[in-house]
Amino acid sequence: MNALLTGLASMSGLHDRRAMDFALAKLMLATQLWSFSSVKLLRAVGPLNNQHWLTLAHISRDRAETQYDQVWLDISALPALSAHPQREAAIVTESVIRSGTGPCLSVFPIDTQATVCSVLEVVSEAAISSQTEKLVDCVLRLYENLQSLLDYGEKDALTELLNRKTFDTAFWRAAQAQEAKDTPDHPERRNPEAEASYWLAVIDIDHFKHVNDHFGHLIGDEVLLLLARQMRTSFRFHDQLYRFGGEEFVVLMRCGDHANAQSALERFRLQIAGHDFPQVKHITISIGFTPLNINDTPSGAFDRADKAVYYAKEHGRNQVCSYSELVQSGALEAQLDETNEVDFF
Repeated sequence: MNALLTGLASMSGLHDRRAMDFALAKLMLATQLWSFSSVKLLRAVGPLNNQHWLTLAHISRDRAETQYDQVWLDISALPALSAHPQREAAIVTESVIRSGTGPCLSVFPIDTQATVCSVLEVVSEAAISSQTEKLVDCVLRLYENLQSLLDYGEKDALTELLNRKTFDTAFWRAAQAQEAKDTPDHPERRNPEAEASYWLAVIDIDHFKHVNDHFGHLIGDEVLLLLARQMRTSFRFHDQLYRFGGEEFVVLMRCGDHANAQSALERFRLQIAGHDFPQVKHITISIGFTPLNINDTPSGAFDRADKAVYYAKEHGRNQVCSYSELVQSGALEAQLDETNEVDFF
């Protein structure tokens, strides 16, 4: 029991979701209060009508390293929700699902919200006792509470998108992945998905002050909330969506090339232009975007995308502008980073 409490105390001090997922899986495998041969933490991701299982952490007694799925994987490459009926049943019934007589599979539900559903799947040589189930459930409830605290600190109170203070950490991870992609002998280059690049987009609502002045701030807040919901439906589950304050939103996404990034952003622009907002009816957005470069910084990348969105607003609004294309055309002067490298896609 002391080892379990020590592990829980260590986990409660973590502020990184992946580290917390790994800590939970390792704790479940290592504790002497029960004996599991395999522990897998999974989350159902994607649209509600087409969800797949993403492995957050997988550890077993015959495998030294914790395995996990990269969040940017093509969702169709992941196992479909229906391919694992025990996991699906645990979510639907909100109860532990047991199968097998040796080895035995036990699936514990973690989150049962409409859009976030996770399970812990453990394998044991014999059926686990009811007392063990209660202990595991207590650990998972603590894990849920810790995740909720992270949500509270990382998410915008109104839209529930990520907030600005979480951006730097995500940016540096993306920058590291970008640098690894560009390393010729890096093993990930053998994976076509790893050839994709990261892109930063800034989204600004056109004439938002007019909305607040004519309809009031409550309606303005409703527009922000509905725009955030539209972002979730338009972008992929692994795209990082932020509200930076006021009517300014940011997307950190992974796309194959410049054309793919522009297409995704143009699709979202058209989606907003065609959406019927209560009372306000129709709004438009201006978008500027830029690729992440080697040795990039959060402020440098944001400044480039912000220059592009400012250009869009100064030249008619309701459009998507690429910083790289604006530089190539001569509409903007190239911004030099600290390594004196010019941004081109």
